[in-house]
Amino acid sequence: MTASPALGNPGTPVVVTGGASGIGLASAEALAAVGRSVALWDINAEAARNAAEMIAACHDVASIGVAIDLRDPANIAPALDATRAKIGAPGGLVHAAGTVDTASLDGLTVESWDAGMAVHLRSFAFVTQAIHADLAAQPGSAIVAIASINATLGNAMNPIYTAAKGGMLSLVRSFADRLARDGIRINAVSPGQILTPMMRPAIDALPDGFFEKRILLERIGDPMEIGRVVRFLLSDEASYITASEIVVDGGNISSQRG
Repeated sequence: MTASPALGNPGTPVVVTGGASGIGLASAEALAAVGRSVALWDINAEAARNAAEMIAACHDVASIGVAIDLRDPANIAPALDATRAKIGAPGGLVHAAGTVDTASLDGLTVESWDAGMAVHLRSFAFVTQAIHADLAAQPGSAIVAIASINATLGNAMNPIYTAAKGGMLSLVRSFADRLARDGIRINAVSPGQILTPMMRPAIDALPDGFFEKRILLERIGDPMEIGRVVRFLLSDEASYITASEIVVDGGNISSQRG
């Protein structure tokens, strides 16, 4: 064990779900910046392809954009085959794919519940299962799940998103107990208000400063501020961290300041 920087170690490829935009894209860029190849899995095929090309050009790493609808577990195996063929067997996973509901309790439907859970939670379980053997074969492998402060604070507007993110935190702890025997670490990052395409409609619809009033740092976060934490957790810098949640929210408080 040395004090030398290790953000780029291990240098194995990483799968990033939801990798074409927002926190997923920022995580992929942060990883590529230290030399790690990335596979951007996203439902938006064109955006995934364009983002992968941009990363390859900017950071001189192998990358691939893979079109995938994670609501159907049958799509995982072909996406993983395409990833292995292009950048090699992955040694890391970032699960950042997600959607957000805004219909609150009154607008819940069976269809919206099932779709939200499928994207956030079910896909996390089955992607992890599918990639397990690849990770176990490579030293230093790790997984990061993008959860949310809503998992603990709650939010009346998006019960599906909130419940799914809470489930992800529980699944991280469960999987950590199983994956540790294979030397695989798994952690969650819970962002607060971050300026992503998913967050932009809420920011635009609410009065100026609405969120900033309850954030100690008095600003909305940048996706790269999450991406850098993800990169750390996937690196040997975090070699003794597993089953943990890191909250990155600028000091979010539950009640608004005057």
